[in-house]
Parts: sequence; C-alpha cells; structure tokens
Amino acid sequence: HLPPTLKNKMKFIVLISSLALSVTSFTVPTAFSPRVSSPPATTGLTRTTKLFGEYGASSTSFYTTTEKQDSYDDLDSILDAHCADKQLQTVIREMLDACADITEALRTALVTVEGSSNTFGDAQLSVDVIADEIMWDACKTSKVIKDGASEEDPIVRTIHPDNEYTVCWDPLDGSSIVDNNWAVGTIVGVWGKDTGFIGATGRDQKTSLVALYGPRTTVVVTLDDGVYEFTYGCTPEGCQLEDGTFAPWICSRKDIKISEDCKIFAPANMRAAQDLPGYKALLDHYMADKYTLRYSGGLVPDVYQQFTKNQGVFSNPTSEASPAKLRLAFEAAPFALLVEKAGGKTSDGVTGGSVLDVVITAVDQRTPLCIGSAKEVDRFNDMVCMVN
Repeated sequence: HLPPTLKNKMKFIVLISSLALSVTSFTVPTAFSPRVSSPPATTGLTRTTKLFGEYGASSTSFYTTTEKQDSYDDLDSILDAHCADKQLQTVIREMLDACADITEALRTALVTVEGSSNTFGDAQLSVDVIADEIMWDACKTSKVIKDGASEEDPIVRTIHPDNEYTVCWDPLDGSSIVDNNWAVGTIVGVWGKDTGFIGATGRDQKTSLVALYGPRTTVVVTLDDGVYEFTYGCTPEGCQLEDGTFAPWICSRKDIKISEDCKIFAPANMRAAQDLPGYKALLDHYMADKYTLRYSGGLVPDVYQQFTKNQGVFSNPTSEASPAKLRLAFEAAPFALLVEKAGGKTSDGVTGGSVLDVVITAVDQRTPLCIGSAKEVDRFNDMVCMVN
C-alpha cells in the first residue's frame, strides 16, 4: 500500500516513460547550429519538422567569432608594441584608469537626479556627475594632459600649461537609458597642443577611445597600426601574473576590422524620416531586405557593436523639425577616428564627406552622422544626402 502522493509520482513516471518510447531521438541544437529533428524510425508515417529559429536564438542572430586564446597580452605589452609615442602611451593609461574608476562607481552608485542641468539643458544624474569628476581628477593628476573639456560643461580649461594634450570627453554617454540599467559608455578624443581642437578636425586627433560599461567593461583604442580592445577586470586562464594576481586590463581583440558590407542597422532620429523622404526610403530598404535591427538609443552600444560584430551601420540624419544632437568634438569625431581606423567609413550627413574633415569651430558644435560599414555609408549618402 503506497501513500497517495507516491502513487501519483509513480503514475507520472510511467506516463513519461511511455511517452519517451514513442519519441525518436534528435540532434540537440547548439547556439551555432540549426536544430534538425531526425526522421521517425519506428513508424510508417513520414513527418518533416522544421525548427529553424523556432526555439532558442533567432537564425538572424550574430554571434562572436572570437575564439578563446591560451593567453592574452596585457595593456603595457600592447602599448609597447603598437604605440611608439611614450607620452601617448601615458595618456591612454590615464584614461583607462579613469574608465576603471567609473566602472567601480557605476557598480555602487544609485541613479538619481542631481537637481542641476548641463550647458545643453540636460538634467544631470548622480552618475553623470561622478563620472565627470573622475575624468577631471584624472586630468588634474595627469603627467601629459594640458587642457580638458567635458560635454557636461563645454569649456576648454587649461590644467597644466606645459603639458602636451587636449582631451575632450563625454563622461557618461547614455544618460537617458542608464536608469534602465542599460549599457552606457565614456567617449574620449585626444588632440595635441600643436592643434588643440578648436579650429582643428577630428582627423587631427592623436588617439581616441570609447569605453562600454555593460556586463563587462571594454574599451576600444586607436593605436599606431589599428584598433585594439581591452577588457577590464577579467581573469582568463593563462593570464595569471607571477604573484598570483591578474593585470587590470587585457587585450581581448587585436587589429579590429569593420567589413564593407553589413546586415545590422541602428537607426537614430527616426522622427527625421517624416521630413526626409530619403531617410524613410532607407529605413524601408533595411526592413524589406531583412536587415537585423540592433538599436538601444545609446550612441556607445549602438556604434560599439560594429567592433564586436565587425559590421554595422549607425545613422543619425537631421532635419529642421529634428535638429542635430550629437556633439562633434565629444562624440562624433572620437568614434569616427576609431571606425575609419578599423576600415569603416563616416558621413557628415550633409556633403557626404567624412565627419573627420569637419572643422571644429565651437566646443558645443553639433552634427548629423552616419558611421559604419563603407557600402552602407555610401548608400546613406546616395539616399539621404543625395550626393553620389
């Protein structure tokens, strides 16, 4: 005599066993292979079951092709090998140290309104202020930075008159989505004292870097021979130092390239499609040709994906009703240097020329932008700028 609960369990086991006898074996899908059922072997019925994209990841997902390495170079070894200018090495290290501090601050700070706004009228959040203070502290203690300018308060301030570099930054790009706990980032452009950045162009930058704060913190940097990605706080097998610790920054991707073609699009300022027939037609093209939409509303993640997926296009045209919001010196120029160094292309959204050739005439100068895979930027120029 069995208790009622045990009887029920026994009945359930028998039921499952009988069902199992009637089900044929099939190949278990992985994230990288389509799921295909094996044909029935024990019945006279013929059944075809297609499960492509039905369960698990969509068949249009774009997965990383980066393979695990036995060991990874640290920041110092990469800079020594791929950045000949020792002063430039120093400013890169200082900026990455600041990004590490911002990472730690984001893990502990609550997102609240500070009761103040920046020069552009945007409400300042606690994390905006914290990130900006960390960047200013890095400049004040820097061995090589001469001038600093923050998107939060766009005034060029001289800190160390005898030093070498003018640094512009957006301390925490993505304030409108950070309260959702979405990925945000820091954007940095570095100009030499020979040009400064007022009256210069983005092409005059000595280097630029963009940090992405997500589940991990990663930073892409332009070096002498290409674009490199560094990851903060990782402890991969084979990278332990002699004293048992790990280097704070390891090189996770080398010489990153952005392909000419792409199937990923990130369309910003879609309101402008109401005023620009060419932009509406471009969006229709993306959808009709089944491009994959990857758009969060944050400039950093929406463009940064081009370095991890090795493809993509971000578009942000403007119209009278939907004017430009992106800042040339703080956002567009640093990203443009990275993308073009990786083999991509940019458009100023007006002439169709590279945004790196636009002269910076004001600290708070705004610009339209298209950036990413070269053939898609050409398509943007054809359809929106109508210049080719």
